[in-house]
Amino acid sequence: MTGVTDQFASGMVRELACPLRGAFAARVICRFTIVFILGLVAVRGAAPGLKIISDVQQAGYETGEILLKGKVELRDESMVLTADEVTIDRRQERASAVGHVVLTQGATRVLADRLVFNRIDGSFEAENIRLGNFPFYAEGFSAYGTREKITVSRPVVTYGEPGRWRPTLKADTIVYSPGQRLQSENSQLGIGRAQPFPFPKFDHNLSDSFLAYASLNAGYRGQLGALVEVGLHLPVAKGILAGGDVGFYSRRGVMVGPGGSYAFADADRSLRGRLRTGYIKDHGDRDVDVLGRRVPEDRAYVEWQHEQRVNADLTLMAQVNWWRDSEIVRDFRPRNFFPVQEPDTFVEAVHTGANYFVTAFARLQPNSFHRAQERLPEIRFDLLPYAIGNGFYERFNASVAMLREDPPLAGPALRSNRLDAYYALIRPFMPRDWFTFTPVAGARVTHYTNTLGAQNDGTYTRTLGEVGADMALRASATFDSKNDLWKINGLRHLVTPRISYRYIPHAVRGRSRIPQIDRESFATYLQPLGLGDVRNIDDLRPTNTLRVGLDNVLQTRDPVYGSRDLLLLNVANDFRFARKPGERGVSEIHTELALMPTSWLQFDLYQSFAPQNFEVREFNSGLTLHDGEAWSLRFSNNFLRSEIADYLVDARVRLNERFDVMAKLHYDAREQRFNEQSYGLVQNLNNTWRLSYVVSLYAGPRRESRLGIDVRIEAIRF
Repeated sequence: MTGVTDQFASGMVRELACPLRGAFAARVICRFTIVFILGLVAVRGAAPGLKIISDVQQAGYETGEILLKGKVELRDESMVLTADEVTIDRRQERASAVGHVVLTQGATRVLADRLVFNRIDGSFEAENIRLGNFPFYAEGFSAYGTREKITVSRPVVTYGEPGRWRPTLKADTIVYSPGQRLQSENSQLGIGRAQPFPFPKFDHNLSDSFLAYASLNAGYRGQLGALVEVGLHLPVAKGILAGGDVGFYSRRGVMVGPGGSYAFADADRSLRGRLRTGYIKDHGDRDVDVLGRRVPEDRAYVEWQHEQRVNADLTLMAQVNWWRDSEIVRDFRPRNFFPVQEPDTFVEAVHTGANYFVTAFARLQPNSFHRAQERLPEIRFDLLPYAIGNGFYERFNASVAMLREDPPLAGPALRSNRLDAYYALIRPFMPRDWFTFTPVAGARVTHYTNTLGAQNDGTYTRTLGEVGADMALRASATFDSKNDLWKINGLRHLVTPRISYRYIPHAVRGRSRIPQIDRESFATYLQPLGLGDVRNIDDLRPTNTLRVGLDNVLQTRDPVYGSRDLLLLNVANDFRFARKPGERGVSEIHTELALMPTSWLQFDLYQSFAPQNFEVREFNSGLTLHDGEAWSLRFSNNFLRSEIADYLVDARVRLNERFDVMAKLHYDAREQRFNEQSYGLVQNLNNTWRLSYVVSLYAGPRRESRLGIDVRIEAIRF
């Protein structure tokens, strides 16, 4: 092999034919002329930085062309071109390649039968091409373009290497910007060689997922019958995915619903959201809703989530959940229903200032089967603790709200227009770096423009005050302990005893006149003590409470994060000097524990028990074990006295690169039965699709049927 770099050296002379024959002098002159021509080619035809390697070189000194044959390679800082044969036009700096042509520019590679490359602007034209830039692969009749944009005629585009189960796109033409966008018109989508789904416009940002949502679910549920569900969202414009869901249920009918998502972002602004809908004319056994009413035949739902950063100081969030009946999502979208069983609809805008927040919040109730405290709207101002001198800090918040609550069945409709303000002074003292004492004094004024009772004038103003203090002690100790098995490199124990006290007298003042819309709700945890932190301001009780707590953290050194938590243990309870009817003077002792000694083990626990008789009121725990992706196992329980006593097991084991097995058990100890048993097999298909085959058995009085067979196909990497 002969190599030429920056000039075409005399190694080419062996292959050039001399037209002069006979005389020795003539042959010398001829060869001198050839070398001279090659020198001109080197100076004028080969641009600086170009390296050429080939087996055979032939130069035409009259045409200015160089013919290279046999394992040809052209290389510079921006591209590599290989072929069986290349003709270089030194005047136009153009290379014409045939036979096993491969052009590599950056991360993009083009394979072709024939290719013409212009070195001045990096453009090319090619026939019978294949090109790729992970994870996309395309083949087509012809292509032209530059390293920034390539247009392919009659292409088939594959996500990943071509295969029977790979997503494919077929179109008249595509415009491909490596690493940026993929655009096409009059496209057809499908799997492998079949593209049955027409799609008029395809516009995909390569930094986003190719198919943001693609799923196929088939199976059987006793309540719905045999079912097939298909969902697909595809890019139709910059940042916009559109599509929808279609479901067929042999005992119910067909549910259809358009949907989509959107996402945009730049330096200071961002926007994203998702829409999902569904409608079905349900001809099956619909049963009754949560209010005991017959579920209607026409059933539908709309779900919309929106998040937006308007600028550096303003954010917007919205969520809309409209259900035609209370069971529509539970029947047809159980995965979405069980995490949130009472839908919420609201819009919130937050302006962030230098040391304050201004919030506009509206909560609506478009559904007729759940109770909601509507805000139409509430405007709120929050001043963060602000230093005013001599060690004092002030805290202030104020709000104006129009409140409404309409019970779905019995009960009076409540209306309230409320103006509320809270102000507090805080003075931290830190006599030692390990001790902090912070007295607090505050007042809250709440004005109502419409009140309860026929004798009232329609307005009422309530003024409340509070005094209290927060104290904290901080101590630490270090231990030179090492353990390679648990990756422990030294131990540090941080302990913080805490004491908080609040006194809020006369909190029941005006209770008979105030519409109790923001009222106390059921909770098992300790609630906020401070008058400025409580949310149930229409339903206050006198407070004279001392809260005692102890926080513990055990840490070790970590090479990445500096330190790593091994153990968290927090204990707290209240001593109540003013009590509600039936309330004890000493609250339950609340304990939170999280144990994380290593990456493959985690234990968490919450417990509350009465110190008077050591009766456990609530106990929730979970133990998680896992070995990377090989297997995982979680044991958990939920216990609430006289209400819940459940035990759960979630297990998953990877059999090989293609198959996992899973099991989920939910046992109700109060009823002595398995409420749910699920057993399944999960298959990885070509690292593209995840197929799950699950059989579920249910027990107990519930809306769901006793048997479920589910075969689900979901995209893995899109």
